[in-house]
Amino acid sequence: MQIPRIGKELFMLLDGKTLENKQHEAMMLLTITEDQWPHIAMISVGEIVALDEGNLRLALWPGTTTTGNMIRTGKATLAVFIGGKAHYVRLSLQHLPMLPGAKHVRERFAAQVFKAREDSAQYADIVTGVTVRLKEPEAVLNRWRETVAELLM
Repeated sequence: MQIPRIGKELFMLLDGKTLENKQHEAMMLLTITEDQWPHIAMISVGEIVALDEGNLRLALWPGTTTTGNMIRTGKATLAVFIGGKAHYVRLSLQHLPMLPGAKHVRERFAAQVFKAREDSAQYADIVTGVTVRLKEPEAVLNRWRETVAELLM
């Protein structure tokens, strides 16, 4: 039996290092609402870190629809577009306790890769995914570094 793992390229994006070089990357996090509709949210490299190719951690804002869905179902799908490929990662989630003394209060999750798939087309190249421009890069990058450090605790 093959153990589900993310590819090296996605792991390098989510490794929690050199966030300033990854600040423009945004990813889609899909969950299911109570009435069984898909819900899509954007997350950044400052809210997710890969411990290894099979285990990730997420830190999300408390009280959001996405966070509530993740607590309720224990599932999410991450969609990332990098390196000319679409990466779809099904995550099995464990809600972690709040971190005492956290600089940034977040709901934290341990995520095990349940299934990972890379997708590309022979007839077209994926040129870009979702990209963003931070309004206050220095402050945001600092917050991301602190959040990623807390996820690694």
